[in-house]
Amino acid sequence: MISFVWSPRERLPAGTGGSENYTIGQVRELNRRGVEARVVTVGLGTADGREEFDDVPFHAVATLDDLGRLDDTLVFVSEAPPVATRHPAYQILHVPPPLRPEVQRTVAAGTRDRTLIATSRFAAALWADFLDVSLETVHVVHPFAEPVFADQPRPESRAGHTRVLYAGRLTPEKGIYTLLSMLHSDLFEAGDHSVSFTVTTAGSDKPQGAIIERMLRTHPGIEVVPARRTPAGMSALMAEHDVVVMPSNSQYWHETFGIVSIEAQHAGCRVVASDDGGLPETDCGALTLVAPDDAEALAQGILAAHLMGAVPGATRSRAGADFTVAASVDDLLAVLRAPRALTPWAVIQELETLVRLPPVSPPHERPAAGLVDGQGGQR
Repeated sequence: MISFVWSPRERLPAGTGGSENYTIGQVRELNRRGVEARVVTVGLGTADGREEFDDVPFHAVATLDDLGRLDDTLVFVSEAPPVATRHPAYQILHVPPPLRPEVQRTVAAGTRDRTLIATSRFAAALWADFLDVSLETVHVVHPFAEPVFADQPRPESRAGHTRVLYAGRLTPEKGIYTLLSMLHSDLFEAGDHSVSFTVTTAGSDKPQGAIIERMLRTHPGIEVVPARRTPAGMSALMAEHDVVVMPSNSQYWHETFGIVSIEAQHAGCRVVASDDGGLPETDCGALTLVAPDDAEALAQGILAAHLMGAVPGATRSRAGADFTVAASVDDLLAVLRAPRALTPWAVIQELETLVRLPPVSPPHERPAAGLVDGQGGQR
């Protein structure tokens, strides 16, 4: 059994982020292949979000210590709680390393005896540097777009009109304030209907997301629509738009990959994203990169996408062959099946054990045969 351990005492909500889509999609694909897999939640009982995923097995435990009693291959998602496990465990690094020193110490301790899995080459290098480990010890298993995104039919676009979608969570690190600043640019004059903007309510269940949603609803140039909770719902929404924006903040947050980017390109959208973090790795043929934290650069990127027009059918077909769930699960299984190398922490523990061993008495040297002793005889 492969068990993906969700963040302790947190529900797994549908349709709110890349780590959620990654986790659920991996479990679905593993089960499709006949490999037993499930989501494990901690401290919530059955009120853990399972009602939103009818086709995904869930298992609830009461405490972190209960994880150590599971006879499973445990794959920790995002958070790294320090807990002993019966078998070697794995840690997926969905987010950048923490900023605060007190959190840094906890995360370093929680990951020290786990095999590390990053979601991009950028993230692998970032975490290797943070944890002071060799880059070769951090495996890369890229996220994916579910097949429904590449298969989603697109309605006919209105000539001369570009529909722009922001589908990220309503949090500052995802660049929502950069988008709002951009809307005051003279490049988008009042009454210009050639470009329209839609934002979903993803993340509005959190306090800061609720505040941002209220702000968005007061803006005359933005249409706010409900967040989509399923891959089918999100692919249909993306297909109704021409451009998806990902103005991720780079001041204190680096997008480790950007699953929305590949989903949008599979769905036939152009993507305008910050040239930061793992976003450059999401290029499926319809990606435009702009300077991060720069409202003017974002505006210019959207206008460039507007002028380029619709994504050609051949480009979309090629995009749909990149970053598939099948390839992602192949890579994950390769990591889980590979011989497990000792973590740097385990090596240090073994060396410290050797140092603590009692000293060994020096060997007694035996004289060579045939030597003559002081009495003239043979020894």
